[in-house]
Amino acid sequence: MTPKVPALKYSPEEVTAAWQCASILLDYPDELLFSRLDLLEEVAASLPARIGTGLLETIRYLRRPGVADTQSQYVDTFDTRRRGCLFLTYFSNGETRKRGLALLRIKQVYARAGLELAPEQLPDHLCVVLEFGALTDAKAGLKIILDNRAGLELLRLHLRETGSAWSGAVESVCSTLPLLKGKDHEIVARLIAEGPADEQVGLDTYGMPDLAPIQGGA
Repeated sequence: MTPKVPALKYSPEEVTAAWQCASILLDYPDELLFSRLDLLEEVAASLPARIGTGLLETIRYLRRPGVADTQSQYVDTFDTRRRGCLFLTYFSNGETRKRGLALLRIKQVYARAGLELAPEQLPDHLCVVLEFGALTDAKAGLKIILDNRAGLELLRLHLRETGSAWSGAVESVCSTLPLLKGKDHEIVARLIAEGPADEQVGLDTYGMPDLAPIQGGA
């Protein structure tokens, strides 16, 4: 069944381009990413300012010299800060058994669309979700994002408050989405106050005995 999701205020082509750019820019900054910056800048510059400006800000940062320093900053931003996590279900479920089930549901969405992830990929990594929405199934990708909207907003706020160079890319994604509703505002406030749950169990097999362990991000 096709998921019911709200209409977006930008054209499908603009949203697809923004999500695809963001999915690349938010991935680990390796030589392949750096080689794509000219093309990404061209695409971002063609988008409405509300969604293109943030992408261009991140691209400008990635153009600076010092690859090793940029990579180190990326790891510090996204791998060692709980509020800077790129795994969307972590914010609402923490490291709990509930997150294992949430990961399984997302993986099943991918499977129905004919997408099979690499063994090292977790299905809720923001880059994976954005790429899925941009290239495979926009409506299903949007539903995954909206189901985890509070966590994405917490990530956006964290990156903005810490002055992260990757803030612009996340701001761009959030700008393509409908306005936050009351319930999401409440969840964001709770996450800011309490942070994700911290029960270190249940992820090795997504909470299901017949699934192989998957670790890491996109």
